[in-house]
Formats: sequence, C-alpha cells, structure tokens
Amino acid sequence: MAPPRCCMMCCRAMKWTPVVFISAIIAWSYYAYVIQMCILTADTIYESAIFLLLYHPILILFVWSYYQTIFAKIRGPPKEFYLNQTEWQRLESETNENNQKQQLESLAKKLPIQNRTIAGFPRYCEKCKTIKPDRCHHCSVCSCCVLKMDHHCPWVNNCVGFHNYKFFVLFLGYALLYCFYVAVSSLKYFLAFWSGGGGHSTGRFHVLFLFFVAVMFGISLISLFGYHLYLTVHNRSTLESFRAPVFQTGPDKDGFSLGSGANFAEVFGDNRLRWFLPVFTSHGDGVRFPSRLQPSINYNTMGTTPRSEQNMGDGVTYPTRTVDLDSDGLLGQRQRWMEEGDQESSFENKGVDMA
Repeated sequence: MAPPRCCMMCCRAMKWTPVVFISAIIAWSYYAYVIQMCILTADTIYESAIFLLLYHPILILFVWSYYQTIFAKIRGPPKEFYLNQTEWQRLESETNENNQKQQLESLAKKLPIQNRTIAGFPRYCEKCKTIKPDRCHHCSVCSCCVLKMDHHCPWVNNCVGFHNYKFFVLFLGYALLYCFYVAVSSLKYFLAFWSGGGGHSTGRFHVLFLFFVAVMFGISLISLFGYHLYLTVHNRSTLESFRAPVFQTGPDKDGFSLGSGANFAEVFGDNRLRWFLPVFTSHGDGVRFPSRLQPSINYNTMGTTPRSEQNMGDGVTYPTRTVDLDSDGLLGQRQRWMEEGDQESSFENKGVDMA
C-alpha cells in the first residue's frame, strides 16, 4: 500500500531541513560579519572596506558552488542500458541460474561495461530494470541509479555523482576558505570582546558567536575536503574507497587511476582557469571511463559530448533517461553474481552520508 500523499510531501519537506539550516547559518553569518562587525564594529572605514572587498568574492563562490551541488540534475543510465518489457519478462521468468546469467551476458554484450560482480557478470539493478554502467550505483533515497555515484548527501539534499562532484568538492573548498577567512579577520575583535573590551552588547554577541561557528565548521571541513581531494587525485568515489570496483581481472581499487594529474582532470577538466568555477568541466559522459586496462576511451560512444567544457544546462548533451529509476538486486542467487546487492545497498545508502 502506497503511503498517503500528505505523508510523502512531509517526508520531502523534511529532507530540505539540513539545506534550510545551512542556508540560515550562511545568511546569519553575512549579517554578523557585514553589518555587526564591518559596519558597526570595525576601527576604520579602510579596514572595513578591505574586509568587505575580500569577503564577497569568497561568499559568492561558496554560495554558487552550494547552489550548483543542490540543484544539479541527477543523471541516470542512458536508454541503451534499460531492458524492454520482453527482455525483462524473459529474464524474470527464467528459473535456471546459468541461463539467467547467459541472458544477462547477452544483453550486456554490446554495452561499454568494464565493471563486474564478484562472480564476473554484468551488474544489474532489478528495481530500475537496467544494466548498470561502470561506477553507477543505486540510491534508495533518490530511488534511482546514479552515474558515478559518490554518496547521498543530506546537507545538499541530492546525490553526489558525475553530474555534480566537481561542484561538491568546490563547495567544500570554498566553505573551508570562507570559515578560515571569517575566523582570521574577526580574531582581533573576538579577542577584544572576549577580554571584556568595548563595543555594544549585540555586536559583541554576534562577533563572538561568529568566530566560534567559523572555527567549528572549519575544523570539521578540513578532514572532509582533504578526503575528497585524496579521492579526486586517485580517481575513486567514496563507494569505491569502501569496496574496490571489480574488473574482469578481479577487484582493483586503483582500476580507474590514470595518474594524479589525469585523475584530477577527469573531474576538473583541462581548462585551468575554470577549475575554480562551479561550471561543468568534467571529462566524459558518466557512462564510459578510461581505466588502467583501457586507458583510451572514446567518450562519444554513447552519443555524448567529448570532454565537455560546458556548464550544466548550457548545451551539454547527456544520455537520455526514458524511465524513472528504482533500486537493487535480481533473481534468487543475486548476492552471488549481482555484485552482492545487500552489501552494495548498505554502502550506498547508509555508510556514505558523509557531507
């Protein structure tokens, strides 16, 4: 029985609570820094002008990256990976496991797939009724398969994957820079107020609290940003760091690693001037990925733009998604040959709400 519509709407609204919380913190920090510290507390107008001149570019990049991470549209497998009704019924009605495996191999034969299950067969999502592209995983929160899924992040109410991973890393970096700048520039007034110096009581409260919040969030962001930089230069996702992707030669945690420079370019692109902007510059289409076994990949195989330098929504052609997506295993013995679906589900939906 489907849950009542009002209950579903309440659940959707609750998912936005962390985003609203972060947005409220950012809005308050703007008021505390600009109004209470720079305008009402700063010693000179020159000091205030310098603080504001440096503050606003950091704030803009921070908020822009956050917005892009939240609202980037999730990309699922292209239509070539979905089974039609006849194929699905034939696969579902087959009772012999070996025949089921043969059917699955036949269906995936023409698809650009390197990743396998532990048993060596193409990965499959029963709820989405699709063969999984390389590095694609199912998210039970979003109820869909996500290309190059990294994790589901409640703080952005979105999956982090191929469509927005660069935005997410920039968001962490600019959030850390924002906290560092606010803490350093407010330190002088924090020490003055903490030691009982002058200033009106309202301004004192805002500056003291602003410093504490900036330091607290900054400390928590250091390890998270560093971890995702590490993943970027090793060309791994969070899921792949927990469990190595499986190739025809077996599991290999560095299977997609091309060298630190090439790995970084896979996410941030070739144009160095655009590395620091939250615009889409990642290589490829999210379906095919170069690996140590196949270092040369034709990104246009699935009809997508090669090494796009375009912004999301500004002319990038992505694989067409014709069906709403769903989640998880297939057939009686799926844990033996379908990528150990139960383990994958736990990694994708429990252990990776990291940001």
